[in-house]
Parts: sequence; structure tokens; C-alpha cells
Amino acid sequence: MSRLKAFTLVELLVVIAIIALLMAILVPALGKARKQAQAVVCKSNLRQVGLGANFYAEEYDMYIPRGLGGGSGQAWFQLFMPFLAQKPVGNDYRSVDIYRCPSYPDKEQTVCYVVNGWEFTGRTDTAGHEEVTPTRLTTCTQRARTIYLADNEDGPWRHIIKKADDPGENRCDVWHRNHLPGSNSQDVTNGRRVARQRHRNGCNFLFLDWRVEWIAAEDVTTDMWRFQK
Repeated sequence: MSRLKAFTLVELLVVIAIIALLMAILVPALGKARKQAQAVVCKSNLRQVGLGANFYAEEYDMYIPRGLGGGSGQAWFQLFMPFLAQKPVGNDYRSVDIYRCPSYPDKEQTVCYVVNGWEFTGRTDTAGHEEVTPTRLTTCTQRARTIYLADNEDGPWRHIIKKADDPGENRCDVWHRNHLPGSNSQDVTNGRRVARQRHRNGCNFLFLDWRVEWIAAEDVTTDMWRFQK
């Protein structure tokens, strides 16, 4: 009679070891590929917002929104909505994917970017102040070197915005050196607002010439936010 063939215990252990080795090799590679894909989606979203900002400027005599904290009216992400393909349901922004970065840890966050609301009295002013009223785009002397939007930092001091009137919608701008990625402050008002490690060791930025670029956190400077250089 023929004998039935089967795996021995040693052979089974070898197969398991090979599978474990392959998983150890593939899982990090798949994780890296997923992060790269998320960064691409984030850049694509910023480009679409840039198109909306450009359409807004053309409609409103070349003015663009800045900060809102302490001011009145609507935030930048509300003002751009008529010029984007996606619409909120009522004032609920959870149906709007364009404002979302897929790498943002808290998936409840709907506004994953912060706007340049930083104004300076002159080229020697290193502190600046918050600008809450629109600014004419033509006043920017070097649009290709001036940041307009950046990845929003996550953390317990940062508000989660689901609706247009949620608390924190007036804190989606950058106007203080402590808002930059090099800051360690976690203050609600003056804490870090630009992501430090959203994509690798930096984040994505939309410039005023409407291009998108990744910049390392350590390379982000005050002058990048200055309209008049």
C-alpha cells in the first residue's frame, strides 16, 4: 500500500519562518507606500484649494482671505467653498474631502490646513501681528516664496472642526512664531499650528503662486510668511 505524504513538523516550521520573514520585509514597504500615497493626496487637495483661492481672487478684485481670530465674518475655508467642486451638507464639513489630509491622525478633523494670517509692519519687523481682513494678492512681492496654506498640526491643544461654527474655526491661521513647526508650545492660542511631522519630518505647503511643496520642519522660517520681502 502507498504511504500518504504530509509535511513534517520541521518543514511546517520552515514554511512559517519564511512567511514571517516575507511579512517583516513587506509590511514596512507597504506602510511607506501608504504614507507616500497619503502625501500625494494631500498635495492634490492643496492644489485644488489653490485653484479655489485663485478663482476667489479673480472674483473679488484680487483680494484673498487671511486670518479670522478676533475679526468677524467667515473663515477662509468657508469663503472658498463656492469655488470648489465639493459642498458641505448644511454647515457640516464632514462631506468635504478637499480640506482633509489623509495623514491627519484624528479622522474627525475636517479642516486639516491653516492659512497665512501673518502681517508685518516692515521688513525689519520679526514679530508681526494677525491680519483678519482680506489682502490684495498683488501686494505680495514674491508669490513663489510666500506660503499661503500649510498642514494643520494635531494635538490636544488644536480644535477638531466638524462644522463651520465649531469652536476653533478662528484658530485656523498662522500669525505668530510659536505657530511654526519649530515651536514646542502647546498653548491653545500661541501653540504650534503648522504640523511638524505630518509627512516625514515636515509638511506640505501651498505657495501664493499656487504650487505645492514639501518642506522640512527645520527649514520653515518667518520670512516664508512675509508678503513683502
